[in-house]
Amino acid sequence: MSRKRLQQLVDSLGRSARHFNKSEVECLIKLFDTLVAKSSNRFAAVGFDRNMFRDTLHSAFGMTDDMIMDRVFRTFDRDNDSCINVVEWVEGLSVFLRGTLEEKIKYCFEVYDLNGDGYISREEMFQMLKNSLLKQPSEEDPDEGIKDLVDIALKKMDYDHDGKLSFMDFEKAVRDENLLLEAFGPCLPDIKSSMAFEQKTFQETRKL
Repeated sequence: MSRKRLQQLVDSLGRSARHFNKSEVECLIKLFDTLVAKSSNRFAAVGFDRNMFRDTLHSAFGMTDDMIMDRVFRTFDRDNDSCINVVEWVEGLSVFLRGTLEEKIKYCFEVYDLNGDGYISREEMFQMLKNSLLKQPSEEDPDEGIKDLVDIALKKMDYDHDGKLSFMDFEKAVRDENLLLEAFGPCLPDIKSSMAFEQKTFQETRKL
């Protein structure tokens, strides 16, 4: 990438990814280029495909849940072309690492709304909870326990009692009780891994 092109990119991302300053944006672009250069897949010229992104989420943030990582990929991939370009990477990380509560509520809701219809349905909750809970080798039918959890979640979060969570339901519930932000699976980095990532990226990359 030419110096001029990099500068243009840094300027525009400095505005759109508003939680990063320009030198941080530049570090994230360099990291993106380094990760893409390591990969030998066909998307490499453009950005991350699903597997590369999943590897990055796993190595940088310790994420292990394939279903959630896939949803995070789709949430970052704004133009739905199955590839995360440098703009989507920096803008996505802006919310992922430093988003306001409002931005994180929006992001988590998008991750959990599996079919993109604007609601988190009973089925979607069931799928995500089933997927994120450890499989217990017990005698009981685990599905029953998960159904109970879904009922509890709806009782607590479904303010308009229509049997599914709208964005307004989800937002109100999380504002009342912040711990509900990741109620259906871990889709944000914990503070330790996000600090480690920032330190590594913003301090080491500057030395390059």
